[in-house]
Amino acid sequence: MLSRMADNLYWLSRYTERAENLARILDVAQRIAALPSAYAGASNEWESAIATAACEDEFNAAYPDATRDNVIQFIVNSPANSSSIKICIETARNNARGVRTAITSEMWEILNDCWNDMQRARLDRMSPSELSQFLNRVKETSLRFDGAAYRTMLRTDQYWFQRLGTFIERADNMARLLDVKYHVLLPDQEPVGGGLDYFQWASILRSVNGLTSYHWVYRDNIKPWLVADFLILRPEQPRSLVSCYTALTDYLEQIAEAYGRQGPAQHIARSTTARLQNARMDEIFQSGLHEFLEEFLADNNRLGAAISQQYLA
Repeated sequence: MLSRMADNLYWLSRYTERAENLARILDVAQRIAALPSAYAGASNEWESAIATAACEDEFNAAYPDATRDNVIQFIVNSPANSSSIKICIETARNNARGVRTAITSEMWEILNDCWNDMQRARLDRMSPSELSQFLNRVKETSLRFDGAAYRTMLRTDQYWFQRLGTFIERADNMARLLDVKYHVLLPDQEPVGGGLDYFQWASILRSVNGLTSYHWVYRDNIKPWLVADFLILRPEQPRSLVSCYTALTDYLEQIAEAYGRQGPAQHIARSTTARLQNARMDEIFQSGLHEFLEEFLADNNRLGAAISQQYLA
């Protein structure tokens, strides 16, 4: 397969997944900001949304304050944001159009319909209910696209590169979401495990559709170390870091077998997967959750760079 086609498939999935992740970030911010002040805390949930999206510099250059309206406009469709939801969907659609022969008609129609809906929608001003409907539409588009890829694509290198983009982006977002929650959302004066902490962790679980499955696994109240364990180390949770890297390792191994050679991407994926599989949550908390997640994000970026250099250049 041409590297240009592999690149389009890889970034097509990354941008689709990123749009969903941004919608989930706004959903978390809106849920927590809507809580009574006794539970919402002293922190600015809209600032945390910008931090989780990793776009503070662009936002600060365009807006003076992280208010609800400013953050929503910036993340949804601001021209000052090169990775807004609107730009992500538009870029994913453009990449899909460039590889129409490599994806199925269902995948194309899902992205094209979402893009057409955005052209008709008024994205400049949205009420809380309109924002919720819009975010649900974006999440639904990503879920349908993911399902269409899983159910309709041939298991060839085209499918494998499409999945690589999905899981690289999903792992990056999950790590950032957890890191910002632990160090930004919870004010310094609030105790870990207190009432504020409970509602914020519950909002994180709801944003990834994991609240019910959390209780299935642990049959316990929401506790920070168990939520972190659930979203980092539990292989049965499809958005956990270890689940993402197990999939990445598998797809990279299939690409290596098809092309007849290994490379840095396979080595980085295997070593990161092994580190996650051998990690224990009590040791992670003892050494520092923030430090663990920072190291993971650096490894994830190294893997993305290795995939690009090895296959997409």
